[in-house]
Amino acid sequence: MIVPVMQVVPACIATGARTCDNATTMRTVHWLFVVSVALFISGMGFIIAGARTMRTAAPVDAPITTPVASIKQIMNGLVMPAADVIYKAVGTTSTAKGVEEIAPRNDKEWAVVSNSAAALVESGNLLLLSGRALDKGDWVKMTRAFIDAGKAALEAAEAKNADGILTAGGDLNASCDTCHAKYERQ
Repeated sequence: MIVPVMQVVPACIATGARTCDNATTMRTVHWLFVVSVALFISGMGFIIAGARTMRTAAPVDAPITTPVASIKQIMNGLVMPAADVIYKAVGTTSTAKGVEEIAPRNDKEWAVVSNSAAALVESGNLLLLSGRALDKGDWVKMTRAFIDAGKAALEAAEAKNADGILTAGGDLNASCDTCHAKYERQ
């Protein structure tokens, strides 16, 4: 079907007007309205997105703790008994019957070693608490080495790895000796 030209030409030309200023003005106003609505909506989106990223979790008040035990009490009550379990967990002894390998034999014995290793790590954390740390240099460095040896013993105990316990026990002993060379036992 052929469309007459008069139907596709703007109404202002069809009526015989020389220009279509009114129609052009209408199209410009319509276009500006569409752009301003789009800008308003995108601006609101940015405001909402910014507000969401500004939200922070409500602060949780950490309980305030006051150290009670002295370093000597931590050493005597936690470190020495737990380290003793690690040191005695794995080894060899020579007897008249021959060489006997010592290692945890069941889940219960491995759990004792694991619990002792965890106690060592946590006692290291206690030694780093404010009010108990002797300084922020060597004390912290040596205590972290102690904690790392305890973590290695914990991982070895959880893996039921006797050689790992032996290695971690050596590292634990070295960390204790290094610290006690600087910070004398009292």
